[in-house]
Amino acid sequence: MRKQQMMQMAGVALGVTLLGSGCQTYTSQAKAMRADWVAGQVTNAATAFSKEADNCGDDKDAIVWNLEAALSQRVAGNLPESNRHFDKAVQRIDVYEQQAKTKVGREAMALMSNQQNLPYEGRSYDKIMLHTYQALNILTQGEVDKARPEIIRAYQYQQDAVEENARRIERAQEEEKANKDRATAEKAKADPKFRSDLAGVTNNLEGFQCYADYVNPFTVYLDGIYFLHNGAGGSDLERARKSLQRVQEVAGSNKFVQADLQAAGNGTPPAKCTYVIFETGQAASLDQVRIDVPIIITKVSYVGVAFPKLAFHNSYAPELLVCAGGVQERTLRVASMDAVIAREFQNEWPVILTKAIASAVAKGVAAYAANAVAEKQSEALGWASKLATAATQYALNIADTRSWTTLPKEYQVACVPTPDERKITVSVAGVAPVDVALGDGVVNVVYVRSMTSGGPLLISQSKLK
Repeated sequence: MRKQQMMQMAGVALGVTLLGSGCQTYTSQAKAMRADWVAGQVTNAATAFSKEADNCGDDKDAIVWNLEAALSQRVAGNLPESNRHFDKAVQRIDVYEQQAKTKVGREAMALMSNQQNLPYEGRSYDKIMLHTYQALNILTQGEVDKARPEIIRAYQYQQDAVEENARRIERAQEEEKANKDRATAEKAKADPKFRSDLAGVTNNLEGFQCYADYVNPFTVYLDGIYFLHNGAGGSDLERARKSLQRVQEVAGSNKFVQADLQAAGNGTPPAKCTYVIFETGQAASLDQVRIDVPIIITKVSYVGVAFPKLAFHNSYAPELLVCAGGVQERTLRVASMDAVIAREFQNEWPVILTKAIASAVAKGVAAYAANAVAEKQSEALGWASKLATAATQYALNIADTRSWTTLPKEYQVACVPTPDERKITVSVAGVAPVDVALGDGVVNVVYVRSMTSGGPLLISQSKLK
């Protein structure tokens, strides 16, 4: 009988280990698509992202799949598909926001599993950029007036995000206070080696230009130039002035922003100009770091926790050269998406840490109880139980590394007088220059996307007037 029990326990250990290694996370599923994206094979990436987004339906990863599909389809030039996926992401985000009261129950379930198994509800910067790109899609479709509500909504999300984060932290603190294993968790946090290991998770967040909480300067910039050129009166021009002034304050000196700010202050928007918006590189994504948790429970053979860690991608074109008639300009940064993501990660870190430690302690205590029962039956069965519980914990020790990876590293801008021949040339080092025939707008906008240094330039257009 004991031999049969030992074999069963060993089988459980093996099965759980295989389950943990064989069950693909979103990050591993999206690996091939991201490789196509980085290589500039945007149509392949967009098709694959869309297929996964449609296959997943309304499951826990629906929002992130639809965000990836929406932006990749936009860059591929398929606006109807891009809009469809953005709309789907909005629908799922709305559902989760309406179900906010059930979060505590879901979090309790995740204590014995991992945060990866919870629904991805969208980060604040996801929601801000989602509405920003919806506005850009509308502009690209030539419906300038219809873009107004989306631009306002994207701007407003920055204000809402501050309150949302405060509520999230408050909920996490309440859950921590209610945790029966709180004392054990606090001891783990106070351990010097554990604190040193944790420092390695966040030490790459230093040195970024510090934007205000949840401010994305690109979204604010779009708000500014939209109302500068489409203002219905003095109040809209004042809105443009305030937005452009805010960009200048948080993003640093930029002569193109400064020129528009001066125009808004004078009430004289520039005529016959062309904006070039350069989206370069890949935004920071999430990797995983495993750290042992110092919980002194002798009957537990493994207690560990996996944390998400930001990974930065530094192969990108640092600037775009724009030639328009006899004028040459180089794009200047208006927003670092890396800085936006890093700031939000810093804001989320106390909640991430609290949940991860609580989960590790809960699993450790449960393993202790199971091992103690097994040891009472026999020493051999106790060792088999330790093997099984260690394998289970290792398999469940997975960080939530889901993020919107098709976002760019930086948003840059240049503004040039529209030449009489209505043609400009754009180029980056190592890539052949591309001629762009401008549309018929009084104020044109040219979008240029580059994923990596030396990669292809992907171009689309719209107009502000």
